[in-house]
Amino acid sequence: MKKIIAAMILSAALVSCTKRYELGSVEDFSVTPEKTTYKVGESIRFVLNGKPDNIVFWSGEAGRKYEFRERTIVQGNTIGLNFKSYAQYGPSPVDQSTLKLLISTDFNGKYDSTNVLAATWEDITSKAILSSGQDQTASGNIDLSEFAARNKNMALAFRYKTAVVKPESAQNRWVIRSFDLKSVNEQKEETAIATIATAGWSSFNFSGPTTKWSVTSVQLLTVSNPLALDDDWVITKQFNPNKTNPDKGETIKNISQNLYEYRRVYTKPGVYKVTFVATNANVKESASTVKEMDITITQ
Repeated sequence: MKKIIAAMILSAALVSCTKRYELGSVEDFSVTPEKTTYKVGESIRFVLNGKPDNIVFWSGEAGRKYEFRERTIVQGNTIGLNFKSYAQYGPSPVDQSTLKLLISTDFNGKYDSTNVLAATWEDITSKAILSSGQDQTASGNIDLSEFAARNKNMALAFRYKTAVVKPESAQNRWVIRSFDLKSVNEQKEETAIATIATAGWSSFNFSGPTTKWSVTSVQLLTVSNPLALDDDWVITKQFNPNKTNPDKGETIKNISQNLYEYRRVYTKPGVYKVTFVATNANVKESASTVKEMDITITQ
């Protein structure tokens, strides 16, 4: 009798285990929009059939395109830099020659004095508008596409170098208020490459007092003896100008939820390739199905 009970328990356990690892089909999953053309701001209702464990939605908007889910490199984009500067104190008119904007595409990425100076640094200051004493002076858009076309890592630097010191005249102090490096594709979609908080700045002092640029998440500031000659650099980490982040979908359902419809609102006109990816999974395997459709948004 005990053997029979044990066998029954074992059999039940095996059946339970089989069900646990049994993967449900996702082939019955379907998506139907009420229509395919909507106006900006109009709520789109998608009717969902089937009961997959998980659903990920790709809206077709910038950064949410299913076809770009594994894309990491894009060539041919426009690379632009914008920053804001402030020349404080010191002589009037401001000696703008003390601040230089530099770029290198052959820097080896070793952040020490020897390797920084061994790199070729091209002076692109003439592309920028610098402060003449006004705070928050916008540089204007600085097109770096010619450097991106080299398809090499790039690094940018601000160099503070004084040439003449008069006992009665202190040097201007420079503040960089913002720093925005972006790429723009043919569809005019922007991707942030770096900001003042994420540029990974490194400071160097090559002559003069041992002070360096002060770096915080909100500004860069020259810190020096205002009556002394100085040569201080602050350099970004290296960037691949053609690198881009893979697009990401939005999880709209997990295994603990039921979802029979999904609504979405678009704020810009255009034709969007909408994608729903339904997935069933267990500890051993998974299965997915992809449903795509074009939705037109008019003004």
